[in-house]
Amino acid sequence: MTRLLPFLLALAPLAAQQDPMPDPAAAPDPFLWLEDVTGDRALGWVRERNAASTKAIADTDAFRAHQARILAALDSDAKIPYVGKHGAHYYNFWQDAKNPRGLWRRTTPAEYGKDVPQWEIVLDLDELGRTEGENWVWHGADFLEPDGTRCLVSLSRGGADASVMREFDLEQRAFVADGFTLPESKGSHGWRDRDTIWVATDFGPGSLTESGYPRIVKSWRRGTPLATAETVFEGQPADVFVSGARDHTRGFERDFVVRAITFYTNELLLLRDGKPVKLAKPDSANASFWREWLLLELREDWHAGDKLWLAGSLLAVKVDDFLAGSRAFDALFVPTDRSSLAGFSPLRHHLLLNVLDNVRNRISVLTRRDDGWHSEPLPGLPEFGTIAASAIDADAGDDYFLTITDYLTPTSLWRGAVGQGAPTKLKSLPAFFDASGLEVTQREATSPDGTRIPYFLVAKKDLPRDGSHPTLLYGYGGFEVAMTPGYSAGVGSCWLEKGGVFAVANIRGGGEFGPRWHQAALKQNRNKCYEDFAAVARDLIAQKITSKQHLGIQGGSNGGLLMGNMLTTYPELFGAIVCQVPLLDMRRYHKLLAGASWMGEYGDPDDPRQWQWLQRYSPYHNLRADAAYPKVLFTTSTRDDRVHPGHARKTMARLMEQGHAALYYENIEGGHGGAADNKQAAFLAALAYTFLWQQLK
Repeated sequence: MTRLLPFLLALAPLAAQQDPMPDPAAAPDPFLWLEDVTGDRALGWVRERNAASTKAIADTDAFRAHQARILAALDSDAKIPYVGKHGAHYYNFWQDAKNPRGLWRRTTPAEYGKDVPQWEIVLDLDELGRTEGENWVWHGADFLEPDGTRCLVSLSRGGADASVMREFDLEQRAFVADGFTLPESKGSHGWRDRDTIWVATDFGPGSLTESGYPRIVKSWRRGTPLATAETVFEGQPADVFVSGARDHTRGFERDFVVRAITFYTNELLLLRDGKPVKLAKPDSANASFWREWLLLELREDWHAGDKLWLAGSLLAVKVDDFLAGSRAFDALFVPTDRSSLAGFSPLRHHLLLNVLDNVRNRISVLTRRDDGWHSEPLPGLPEFGTIAASAIDADAGDDYFLTITDYLTPTSLWRGAVGQGAPTKLKSLPAFFDASGLEVTQREATSPDGTRIPYFLVAKKDLPRDGSHPTLLYGYGGFEVAMTPGYSAGVGSCWLEKGGVFAVANIRGGGEFGPRWHQAALKQNRNKCYEDFAAVARDLIAQKITSKQHLGIQGGSNGGLLMGNMLTTYPELFGAIVCQVPLLDMRRYHKLLAGASWMGEYGDPDDPRQWQWLQRYSPYHNLRADAAYPKVLFTTSTRDDRVHPGHARKTMARLMEQGHAALYYENIEGGHGGAADNKQAAFLAALAYTFLWQQLK
């Protein structure tokens, strides 16, 4: 998450951003009625658009072939059943053709090591949905403790972020009749002990933030009404959320409250003698506990004690020493120009440190000894690929799982233990597409301000440089999220195997080189991520890998905003655009669902000064009837309660009003992920690939 890049911010564009300009949002919005998510008129409009898109794309042999390939991979019995350990069992959630909503199941570690483990079904969501008349989507389970027999199960209607919570008995494999239950909300919960839970939920009028998340956290005792639960902390309406939690590590149990002030700032409050005490850390830093240690991830430079600690660093200090005033930190990681912290995973006696080195993962084992911290590389890892490390049971030992993937090598799951040599492969995906003759290269484009922008390219070896190759460029560029290589059956079988070229841009706004790479494209500097993406597109064309008529782009959510800005600002570069669950109306985004929580990323449209530059990347307001746009496909979900479907609806309506060619499909279920089950996911993915081939061949 951290990189000290010598960014040279171009002064001319910044100066231009201060010039007064007409406000395209000043006129009344004629399409506000499309923000009525489930209104009859709006849904009638949606059904008409869905029918037109289905006829144009889905009623074809190419679509049916794509859908079949993707669905076969999603429903395959050969998928890796990823697990989490609780007590003596490994738990897994599994979806396939017979179980579209899924099975929550468990097995033993010994059984899991077999090629075909025997599973015990704990909860059948398809059966539960039929019995209760609900379209339940799995949102996870919070276990009481490693050896406990109770958990708190979260279920969503149709895949929305909001979920209901119900206490579940693992021995009886049934919901507890008089157990803890919470109605639907975008809240949080967690165990304090067997008879007490932390609760942050919708407690009624005034209990939510402007972003729609809880601002009050309570301690709720079993057998008492929720209304009588003890209030432990209250945040402010302008906060993003608050939540309570307990660290159940044996010998180091702690209760604490997290107050998210903005998307990137937070307070951590320890409960001492029943009262929350704020930890004296920078609000921009993330804090976590590991046994006796406090770990701090810095987003900004910090003067502490007699030292300056750089943004992107990971610091360690003993919790008791920190509370007593010590600032004698140990630096577990310090960023370089092209390296950043990808994450860390505490084990019982060691810490696995995951670093992105020029967007390639490197894993080290950190060990605390009498003379300080020691670092050694984890043995047996590939030179290239995306690697994720996680503890199997950090309270019990130093065993870990590794997930290893890249664009062409099927994802594999490995198991190891620190000090016992290289990890061993447990399971692997089958090859869902023919990767022979393909190669992955890492390239760089140069943005207008001189910043080097890396990107990955997946193509045939010795690809003829004649500009004729259909190419799909993917990007995100926000919220400090890094785009790293990963195996995709859809990309492989529906794009690469058919002769397409695939590229992924590591633009500013993401997390590839840490906080500064992200912060370089915040708010008034948002243009940087769009300039970076356009620079990668131009490089693909300049290198004669592709050409405008053969270059398509795709992105979702914040990446959908990226797509919208490519449409309105750089239409001359592209032949087709797939824009998924997007933000597009930046005048009203903060008033729609969770939008207010993202003002730390984009800015406040109600501030006239900020709106002056924010409107420049509001695609909905920058569409022009006289422009020559590439054809665009919008996809979204009625049940997306994070990014309002009104963004895509209104933009599609305006394009139609202006006479531009575009297509639109809205899935009724799915939440922000767009799909609630494998069949829906395959449909939406096949829709995108078929559309791209129609436009780019």
